[in-house]
Amino acid sequence: MAMRTSLLGVLAFGFLCFICLPAEAALKKYQFDVRVSNVSRLCHAKQMVTVNGGFPGPTIYAREGDRVQINVTNYAQYNMSIHWHGLKQYRNGWADGPAYITQCPIQTGNSYVYDFNVTGQRGTLWWHAHILWLRATVYGAIVIMPQQGTPFPFPQPDREEVLVLGEWWNADVEQIEKQGNALGLPPNMSDAHTINGKPGPLFPCSEKHTFAMEVEKGKTYLLRIINAALNDELFFALANHTFTVVEIDAVYTKPFTTDAILIAPGQTTNVLVRANQLPGRYFMAARAFMDAPISVDNKTATAIFQYKGIPETVIPKLPTLPAQNDSDFALSYNSKLKSINTPKYPANVPLNVDRHLLLTVGLGINPCPTCLNGTRLTASLNNISFIMPQTALLQSHYFNIKGVYTPDFPDKPPTPFNFTGAPLTANLRTNVGTRISKIAFNSTVEIVIQDTNLLSVESHPFHLHGYNFFVVGTGIGNFDPKKDPAKYNLIDPIERNTVGVPTGGWTAIRFRADNPGVWFFHCHLELHTGWGLKTAFLVENGPGLDHSILPPPKDLPSC
Repeated sequence: MAMRTSLLGVLAFGFLCFICLPAEAALKKYQFDVRVSNVSRLCHAKQMVTVNGGFPGPTIYAREGDRVQINVTNYAQYNMSIHWHGLKQYRNGWADGPAYITQCPIQTGNSYVYDFNVTGQRGTLWWHAHILWLRATVYGAIVIMPQQGTPFPFPQPDREEVLVLGEWWNADVEQIEKQGNALGLPPNMSDAHTINGKPGPLFPCSEKHTFAMEVEKGKTYLLRIINAALNDELFFALANHTFTVVEIDAVYTKPFTTDAILIAPGQTTNVLVRANQLPGRYFMAARAFMDAPISVDNKTATAIFQYKGIPETVIPKLPTLPAQNDSDFALSYNSKLKSINTPKYPANVPLNVDRHLLLTVGLGINPCPTCLNGTRLTASLNNISFIMPQTALLQSHYFNIKGVYTPDFPDKPPTPFNFTGAPLTANLRTNVGTRISKIAFNSTVEIVIQDTNLLSVESHPFHLHGYNFFVVGTGIGNFDPKKDPAKYNLIDPIERNTVGVPTGGWTAIRFRADNPGVWFFHCHLELHTGWGLKTAFLVENGPGLDHSILPPPKDLPSC
């Protein structure tokens, strides 16, 4: 069984702190070699795409204010692009990474340097492939330390650990996706969840594929938790211990204690945990949350929280996780998330709104003569299923290339109906196209994301590239524009980059459109993104060069 000793952890953390000293840290350079590697889990060996041979890939360490350059060289057979999830990339969409949105992908044998500044952000983010389903294996953490001499706004931990939650398929993920698309059906679900790439000893052939961290009684640990799963929201808990949530999506929160956390794909959560129990071995566990009649991988991944000096022959204790369909826990947990809202870390919530959007989430069925049942599952926003272009949207906007997109995405659904009433199977004439929304620079925007019962209700985690936003309201049922805004939290709403829309409900977010560029907005369930549950916002340039999109780099990939 894999075991990382406390000494190694201290040495590693000390080394990282050393390389983050300001005299050395103005520029951080990384080399990412994307290549096919042999990996074995669950008694199955396969070839899969990795970065530098790791699963997960390397952690990017930086400090607030650093410049980061990551040279990505693609040796794999697939085109590649990498998204630095949660980094705002001010005026610099060229470094954002989603294929055919801000860049053409990096073709086999080619390289591209992602060059960006880390400005006004600190905390836990992550990176992942942003093309096809390659992020199933191509992902890793980003750890941004505060500026030198700036303490955390919570008790200083004795040590910290990155925990990346993911999924594992025994078969080739890209082939599974292709098979599902050919049949017009959802691809096969994963065979296991993982913690730092390892499923844990509850799975066959996994005794050696178990992540473990050694702890000392009385010490406090900061866990940087990332959900890199493709399609599953996850509960996460540690047996006999409680968590204090202190940060989500690289934004500090008002601390609160909880026995478990809920974390959607794309989200990050930092928690403090104190090793204050009887010394022993305790399981950390992750399992799916799903409160709709939809099948998910319900198997539990585990890792070990092991007190120093306890032999590995001691059987770890499992935590009690919420039930798979525990909607009450999900709603209660998310309601506790509040911005810290201090003078140093204010919650600058837009109080007045220039642009209101209501986006309805819909699943549908379109004709497909070659598919198994003669139909194909689709997904849409405001009845529009997004078609990926063959030229990157940002490039077409910047270079004024015509015919790539139309800036006419509607601000509201064309056909109002009882969104969360009885299940509907009607298609409502879903359109397809590359339609995006144009937004004036520095305008304030409110988006209400409304789930619907077209085929089925379901929770959807939505991610906005290039921005954080404030989650000012959420509810179950249909959004009421006359009554619900009166209940908004405009004082200390949580600020984040990825938000879960509750099953059969709605979520309202606000942000100021002060970052010019073309920014992807999509469900972070890879299944739904592939079906068309996505769009983009074209934020226009502001006055002067300082408020305009930066010129593109010379090595920008071509389509």
